[in-house]
Formats: sequence, C-alpha cells, structure tokens
Amino acid sequence: MKTLAHVAAVLSFGFCLLAGLWILLQANFKDEVLGTGIGFYFVGKAFFVGPMLWLAGDRLGSR
Repeated sequence: MKTLAHVAAVLSFGFCLLAGLWILLQANFKDEVLGTGIGFYFVGKAFFVGPMLWLAGDRLGSR
C-alpha cells in the first residue's frame, strides 16, 4: 500500500505540473488572465498534492 501511495504521489505531481505548464504555455499572459491563473493554480497544486500524498503514504506504512 505504501508503494501504491508513492506511485500515486509521483503521478499526481507530474500530471498537475505538466498540465499547469501546458496551460501556461497556451495562455497569453496579458490577454488571458483566467488561463494564466488556472495554469499557476495547477503548478501550485502539484507542489502541494504530490508531497501530501507522499507523506500520507509514509504514515500509512508505519502502522
């Protein structure tokens, strides 16, 4: 179960980061403020969700 949680953490980090970077590359920073905000949201989410899942997997495995 710990390995599955770590794989999920890495995959969620990677997909959120790639999605955010792709959205930022597609959005024009001046004209598409909403697209830029969504891109930054996904990049920030990657740095929150991935480590939180990793830590939750570590806590799950220690029981």
